Amino acid sequence: MKRHETLAPLSREHHGALILARLLQKDAPAYKGLPQDTETKAVYAMNFFKTNLQQHFDKEEILLHQVKKYNSAIEILTGEIILEHLQLTTLFDALQHTKELPAALDKLGRLLEDHIRKEERILFPLIQEHCAENILNAIEW
Repeated sequence: MKRHETLAPLSREHHGALILARLLQKDAPAYKGLPQDTETKAVYAMNFFKTNLQQHFDKEEILLHQVKKYNSAIEILTGEIILEHLQLTTLFDALQHTKELPAALDKLGRLLEDHIRKEERILFPLIQEHCAENILNAIEW
């Protein structure tokens, strides 16, 4: 399904976050130009979070608060997505203090990937299905 122009920028931002998610997982292949050792992956993850994901989460939550009233499934997902944003933020913040960095990175990577897949495969299609064109065009960031 093609993304509505309002959702397309969020969807494009997911690409970089998915690469990060895979990079952090234990079974991840080496990505050219990206960190390969655990400590550098953690620094990269924290920087990516601060420069990209925090603002991305904020934009998604603004969107969700504007569309949740149009469908009960979207309203339920809104609560789940916001909770997942909080959990992911906590995990990113905890990277600085954990003694089990490989396990923490793996957990973070898996949860981030699952979160993005939920948005792309479930949330965004629901929004496009249940929100009229004029509603999506009126979304303000």
